[in-house]
Amino acid sequence: MAEAINPEVTEEESSGSKNFIENEIEKDLAEGKYSHVQTRFPPEPNGYLHIGHAKSIILNYGLACEYGGKFNLRFDDTNPTKEKTEFVKSITDDVKWLGADFEDRLFFASDYFDKMYECAVMLIKKGKAYVCDLSAEEIKEYRGTLKEPGKNSPYRDRSVEENLTLFENMKNGMYADGEKVLRAKIDMASPNINMRDPVIYRVARIAHHNTGDKWCIYPMYDFAHPIEDAIEHITHSICTLEFEDHRPLYDWVVRECEFAEPPRQIEFAKLYLTNVVTGKRYIKKLVEDGIVDGWDDPRLVTIAALRRRGFTPESIRNFVKLVGVSKADSSVDYAMLEYCIREDLKLKCNRISAILNPVKLVIDNYPEEEIEYLDVPNNQENPELGVRKVPFAKELYIEAEDFMEVPPHKYFRLFPGNEVRLMNAYFVKCTGCEKDENGNVTVVHATYDPETRGGNCETRKVKGTVQWVAAKTAVSAVVRLYENIVDEEKGKLNADGTLNLNPNSLTVVEDAKIEPSVKGAAKYDRFQFVRNGYFCVDAKDSTDDKLVFNRIVSLKSSFKI
Repeated sequence: MAEAINPEVTEEESSGSKNFIENEIEKDLAEGKYSHVQTRFPPEPNGYLHIGHAKSIILNYGLACEYGGKFNLRFDDTNPTKEKTEFVKSITDDVKWLGADFEDRLFFASDYFDKMYECAVMLIKKGKAYVCDLSAEEIKEYRGTLKEPGKNSPYRDRSVEENLTLFENMKNGMYADGEKVLRAKIDMASPNINMRDPVIYRVARIAHHNTGDKWCIYPMYDFAHPIEDAIEHITHSICTLEFEDHRPLYDWVVRECEFAEPPRQIEFAKLYLTNVVTGKRYIKKLVEDGIVDGWDDPRLVTIAALRRRGFTPESIRNFVKLVGVSKADSSVDYAMLEYCIREDLKLKCNRISAILNPVKLVIDNYPEEEIEYLDVPNNQENPELGVRKVPFAKELYIEAEDFMEVPPHKYFRLFPGNEVRLMNAYFVKCTGCEKDENGNVTVVHATYDPETRGGNCETRKVKGTVQWVAAKTAVSAVVRLYENIVDEEKGKLNADGTLNLNPNSLTVVEDAKIEPSVKGAAKYDRFQFVRNGYFCVDAKDSTDDKLVFNRIVSLKSSFKI
């Protein structure tokens, strides 16, 4: 489990500057509306969580910590048609990984089905709910529009006794799916369409992942959610802006169901990232169509995918902190998330040599069988990470792009007659190359100066530095390079509403050559590959016999803070 979130108090916060949610909470506490703070994260287990959910988790848990309160993880599992135990497990793992500590405070809405049924019966007895025989299409037609009021259902004035009998019959399985629903009796002329006698229970003959076949009627989300909050003594129901128009219904439910100390709903803006896919239906289709290899494919921004790709919980928490909390929707550049992971990893990771497109370099005047070991700092910016021994020999691998037989102007790497520095090793002078029958360079030849060990020489300077890996001791590995899964230039969606996919979102290097310090690397171990970016050992496909690395992020950043 990740280290629990410890919200840091910034200079701005210590001077009295709070976000609007904190201001409202402090006002409620000062006025005695609540004696404590209790928040929750209430996901529906119908898919994997994504980066937008991370903002909600971190916000809700952070508020509970800030005010010495409690935090619940509660599954809003009221729609068994889309819910799976797989999703419950993945969400639980994600929340733990992000560092939100819910200890023994894991709950399920389905645990409250009996209480929800009792609340529905109470509403019927109060004349606040009725059983309706209209079809879903008819209910929609009767509801009216934003400009025109709705009209009453012909079943709206059934007696309390008849409604009680019909609702019990619904519970006992006497009607088919869709044949009858229970509706709240509020106001069909309300300017808020959500208040025009919303459906609060429907018949659904489907087994539930938690309650099995006990129920054949299930509460609707807008009815169940406020009851769940009230039962758990949630004080502040922090949710996203699309629920703002539902707040009057939320308040109506907890009031009419006569809960003491009803919770208060406060809305904040969702997190939108440019050039990524967060919609569950889009991700589900990518998974089902085999375009990605699951909900945790590293090209996605589900929390599981970010974890598999190599992001850290610290980087995501810092990202959420940078984004902040606002009341207005806006989009955040994906480059900000990349900036956060670079900042988190730059002092944590060993910087090692990995050759992704190798060509052999032979140092003709180096002893034939000798292997020497050079002291190389693990991270030049963080001496505390120490040094390692890196083998050096006559035959090396270098990047193919580091040699050109006829170079352009200001090309400072290897070409015939040019001298360069082999990183942390020696100066070498290129003497020529070998080619295959198609004219492709297969071997580059050079000589070395033994007096330049360590890559330094006071008597002469070189402009080019080339990374390398000793051929005899190199580890062969698969390396995956990622781009955004949607085409950045053309936009996220095509005209027909389908995703505009980037055909180059995944490049697989099958036989990269990496220095032997990666031997024995465990899943999720992270490294900086010099010049190529930060990489993580893939948790799904990597084996002891064949390491697989995912590129977390390149080294170059377009984001400025």
